[in-house]
Amino acid sequence: MNIISLRLDTNPLTAPRRAFNGAGGNCISRRIDLHQRRKTGPISCSASPPVTVEQHTSDTPNRIGSLGHVSGVLGCQWGDEGKGKLVDILAKHFDIVARCQGGANAGHTIYNSEGKKFALHLVPSGILNEETTCVVGNGVVVHLPGFFKEIDGLESNGVSCKGRILVSDRAHLLFDFHQEVDGLREVELAKSFIGTTKRGIGPCYSSKVNRNGIRVSDLRHMDTFPQKLDLLLSDAASRFKDFKYTSEMLREEVERYKRFAERLEPFICDTVHFMNESILQKKKILVEGGQATMLDIDFGTYPFVTSSSPSAGGICTGLGIAPRALGDIIGVVKAYTTRVGSGPFPTELLDKTGDLLRFSGQEFGTTTGRPRRCGWLDIVALKYVCQINGFSSLNLTKLDVLSDLAEIQLGVSYKHSNGTPINSFPADLHVLEQSKVVTLTLFMLRVLCVSGGV
Repeated sequence: MNIISLRLDTNPLTAPRRAFNGAGGNCISRRIDLHQRRKTGPISCSASPPVTVEQHTSDTPNRIGSLGHVSGVLGCQWGDEGKGKLVDILAKHFDIVARCQGGANAGHTIYNSEGKKFALHLVPSGILNEETTCVVGNGVVVHLPGFFKEIDGLESNGVSCKGRILVSDRAHLLFDFHQEVDGLREVELAKSFIGTTKRGIGPCYSSKVNRNGIRVSDLRHMDTFPQKLDLLLSDAASRFKDFKYTSEMLREEVERYKRFAERLEPFICDTVHFMNESILQKKKILVEGGQATMLDIDFGTYPFVTSSSPSAGGICTGLGIAPRALGDIIGVVKAYTTRVGSGPFPTELLDKTGDLLRFSGQEFGTTTGRPRRCGWLDIVALKYVCQINGFSSLNLTKLDVLSDLAEIQLGVSYKHSNGTPINSFPADLHVLEQSKVVTLTLFMLRVLCVSGGV
């Protein structure tokens, strides 16, 4: 994608106010008086790990207290915006933290009070707050080996999980063979591969939609469990010639899941009932979204998307709660943009600046370890995501990563290759890939940050 740059002079004596006919309407740039900032001293950016809300502003506790009884934290880009950190900060003000979609493809990194790092994939990020109940909702796909590994890791570091994690009896089980099939599917797609995390998310949701998936509640009926698992494995073997399925494989898997069923039993709960009863009791509930809206199965850059709905609508369907129960929805947006895997990325930087953002921002996947693709903040995509979710507020993260740059750019509008404006975020990937991005350039003064990690 070509990029057209418009440069903004931040000298307060000469900088005019400029209007841009951006995607979906006019966008008027605000003059940023960085020179006046210099007179008043350096800008201090709070850092992590760890960090507390009170460090940012004195009235923050009051603002947190005013959040709705059911609040959500959702990603605004292609994931990795820092949602887990915000949830960890907010969790102590909520009774319940819930996951509503996705699975182990979500990677949320949080720190305890001693600075110990925890990389969570299935367990909600509120687990470090001892007073919080964590809910894995019906919209989540659960890989039990990974789930128990996370719990073991938490408990070995002094984090109690007993009686604090509830897993929906309606959630679908993700098996090891789903992960194998995920890899086979990527090989089959060859040059058109999606670039998935190979955690089996897509194949598991496929089983769910095909109505032959296995749910957590099925673990309570081990007399019929082998037949259901046999159907799933036979279906995979018929679909992929390189998938080898034997009766011995079935027997071993059934025996393994008998042990899992016994261990999981204390966690199993009718979370739809639990969540709605909690709402009636006016308990404070924080919903933690995985991935982000630009990866939404309906609204993302299809087919380079995830297989669930990491947008506001997914909160209701993934937890079984009514839309009118929702209060504040917080959108988390990084000061620049990153993406893992394949798919269009309008503001991507394939130069040294992109490398600088990657290493300065430590942009390597929590789930896969893969280096993330980096680029400028895309205002067109951000506006589109805001329209879909109706955010009550935005949380800007990693602003300090930009502090070493002399200038930064913002993608403010798209144009067709012939120069005509594109008035909305395109669903057609051909249009998106062939379009040109109009960018606004901001000349920056060096910002003094207290140790990084905003």
